[in-house]
This record gives sequence, C-alpha cells and structure tokens, in this order.
Amino acid sequence: MTNDAKPADSRELVLTRLLDAPRDKLYRCWTEPELMEQWFAPKPWKVTDVKTDVRTGGGNSFTMRGPEGEAFPSEGVYLEIVPNEKIVFTDAYTRAWQPSAKPFFTGIITFADEDGKTRYTARALHWTDEDREAHEKMGFHEGWGQCADQLEELARTL
Repeated sequence: MTNDAKPADSRELVLTRLLDAPRDKLYRCWTEPELMEQWFAPKPWKVTDVKTDVRTGGGNSFTMRGPEGEAFPSEGVYLEIVPNEKIVFTDAYTRAWQPSAKPFFTGIITFADEDGKTRYTARALHWTDEDREAHEKMGFHEGWGQCADQLEELARTL
C-alpha cells in the first residue's frame, strides 16, 4: 500500500508504505550485508560487495550492478542510527568523515508500528533542486517502490 507523504521542500523525495513485516526485520534487511544484497536494488539490478558499520559515524559501501555489466560503487556514512526505528545516511562523506567529491543526497529511513504492520518511510534530501530532479528522473518512485516490495518480501521470510 502506498501513501506518499508530502515532501518538506522542493529538494526532497518521499516514499512511504505500510509493509506487512515487523520493523525489527525490516531494520535487519537495511543493516546486514547478506540481506541487503537480496533486495537493495530494483531487479534486474543488484548490489554486491556490501559493507556496513552500523553506528553513528560508521561507514557503508556497496556496488550497484546493472544487467549489462554496469557498476556503480557507492560509499557513505551513517549520521544517525536508532535500532529498529531510524537510519540516516549520506553520501556527502565517505569513511572517516572525508567529504565526497560530489554529494548527492541524505537518506532518512524510518520504521513505525501501525495497525500491526510497519509504516516504512524513505526520504531523500538533496542539496539542489537539480539533484532532486535528476533522482526523480532516474526513477526514484518506481525504483524505491520496487525495492520496498522486495524489502517486504524478504523481511517476511526472516
């Protein structure tokens, strides 16, 4: 079920869903590398080489791979971690608070109990309207929506 929240301003994209899975299992899927590799990209894309240091200031990295052999490595830092409730991450920094060459967005993922399910909200905050527009044209709503479906499906098996 989709119930997209209103963005706070013109640089934000938001996806929210009511997922039929407990928030602790959804959180695990967001933080455990072997689980992330199973859902974190819209199929037929996939992610590999996932590394997570899930703590405020900890790093994360992965490579997104396309069906034609495309490879897009990504590094970032966790800005806030509240187990089973909230994950805030950004590509503005790489490991050890080193600024990245081109920051694109900060993600805020929240998990909240609602009617025996979990209200899952993904917010992407961009530095510029142009970055937000580029992310939207890349298929933010479709891609992140498909990933939310894959996330729910995997979390239900844990």
